[in-house]
Amino acid sequence: MSRASLNDGSHVVKSRRVLAVVFQTAMASDSKAMARPANLTLYSYYWSSCAHRVRIALNLKGLEYEYKAVNLLKGDQFDPEFEKINPLKFVPALVDGDVVVADSLAIILYLEDKYPQHPLLPQDLKKKAMNLQVASIVSSSIQPLQGFFARQFFEKKISLDEKLTWSQYHVNKGFAAIEKLIKEIAGKYATGDEVQLADVFLAPQIFAGVPRFQIDMSLYPTLARLNEAYAELPAFQAALPHRQPDAPSTS
Repeated sequence: MSRASLNDGSHVVKSRRVLAVVFQTAMASDSKAMARPANLTLYSYYWSSCAHRVRIALNLKGLEYEYKAVNLLKGDQFDPEFEKINPLKFVPALVDGDVVVADSLAIILYLEDKYPQHPLLPQDLKKKAMNLQVASIVSSSIQPLQGFFARQFFEKKISLDEKLTWSQYHVNKGFAAIEKLIKEIAGKYATGDEVQLADVFLAPQIFAGVPRFQIDMSLYPTLARLNEAYAELPAFQAALPHRQPDAPSTS
């Protein structure tokens, strides 16, 4: 079985070439915004907020990639071939030629170094640190404590109401911290008027948090405003879960 197929006869992993969306203004005004030739494969699950972040980053950088769906509910992540790609058995994972990178933050920082078009980290060290801090809060203090594997672990240990309370606590704790951190520095986006790393991490977490965990965004006016701004960006909209090839059909 090869990386390209990830099929074992018992399940089929959907695949599709994805041409990433980039801002037309950047394309027109800055030749560096054009994507370099790349041979990228993204192992993703449509509802994973971690994979969602990487899809946004790829879109912003205008990078075409092969989408390989890993169905977490069906256990595709335990396929021996996928384990070779990511021994932790999580999504996302990115293959770029002979380079294999897992974990959304590691993937995005790799993309930032190799494909510098539409930079996601500013040169200003204070702003850069803030972007990294927000990304870290989302990826280490919110998502792992309310994500698929945490909920799966608690499946038979606590009630549905207790699981919801647990998830709401950690999402609200993280959102409250981020709201305080960025409320005085946010512009159109989280750390100014350019879309940067903090936005790439915030958008999927807000998108998942509101319907899934019934988070009251009126408590976080800055984050609520940012969420509205993200809804206007093609790169963010193209990365939404329901627009992925492995999303259930609505028909």
